Amino acid sequence: MSVRIVLAGDSTVTDSEGWGLGFAASLGQGFEIINLAQGGRSSKSFRGEGHWQKCLDAKGDWLLIQFGHNDCPGKGPERETNPHTTYRENLSHFIDEARVAGSKPLLITSMARRYWTASGRNDVDVLSLYAHAVWTVAGEKNVPLIDLYRLSINEYESKGQAAWKALSPCETDITHLNAAGGQIIGRIVADEFRRHL
Repeated sequence: MSVRIVLAGDSTVTDSEGWGLGFAASLGQGFEIINLAQGGRSSKSFRGEGHWQKCLDAKGDWLLIQFGHNDCPGKGPERETNPHTTYRENLSHFIDEARVAGSKPLLITSMARRYWTASGRNDVDVLSLYAHAVWTVAGEKNVPLIDLYRLSINEYESKGQAAWKALSPCETDITHLNAAGGQIIGRIVADEFRRHL
């Protein structure tokens, strides 16, 4: 019997612009991946538009949850959340509801945006506040965590800016992934997920 994994998240989790396909390919046989991530959604709008209920209805053995990019300031009131309050509350509700539905929740911090300093380091932005919130909620709710924010920064810096321009949909896109970039980040998520099995 295969392990059913449901993915809930934004565009960086999707098959077309994120790590979804790379994750599925890296896990291989014995896993059924149901990717219900939706581009442009936050922890607030994903629920409001009914996508979260579809994740619960899918009855996964595991429910992997990654939000943050569209929760940040500047995304509009229908999507924005506060990393210290409403964002944490949304994650807590997701965890409680996943458990009631019979799924094991796992939180994932958003992969970092690719902001480069003159020294070739990936610069920290507001998304770090949302990553920190995920760490906090994971600890409070005793939920396994994949710290993709930190792991992605390590990966960006190990390959460098020029390499990651080639792994992005276009040179000016500092958030999303092309197919090759998705394979790299997807493999990282898959390796970390195996540690929790």
